[in-house]
Amino acid sequence: MHMEKPEIIEGGLHADERGSVAFVNGFDLKKIRRFYTISHPDISVVRAWQGHKEEAKWFFCSKGAFNILLVKIDNWKNPSDDLNVMTFQLSENKPGVLAVPPGYANGFKAIEADSTLLVFSDKDLESSINDDFRFDKNLWYNWKTR
Repeated sequence: MHMEKPEIIEGGLHADERGSVAFVNGFDLKKIRRFYTISHPDISVVRAWQGHKEEAKWFFCSKGAFNILLVKIDNWKNPSDDLNVMTFQLSENKPGVLAVPPGYANGFKAIEADSTLLVFSDKDLESSINDDFRFDKNLWYNWKTR
């Protein structure tokens, strides 16, 4: 599976008297090398912008809800100020995985308190650290108005 652009891999929910199951059966885990969780205690926390030239990421909201924003980086040393911002929403109530190919920077903010994201990566930690690019959180998007 080679990703050309970011996309949501849709999942579903099943509930009965035993509880509920959230699933994303179309998410292929063969390329995953590691995963971690990120929790935001409230809706004021912004995590932006972090990107990778070579690393792909997949995001799944296991609790609460998040707005996740992506920009395709045009120049890793000096990106343009007017890059197109793509906005996605992930929620525990509508299971789905946001697949992000290499070449993008991401930023996100919880839209419900006590929200948690699972983040999957196709690179080991050392490779990720060597491919890590950080940009000012106020570049490309005004987080204060949203």
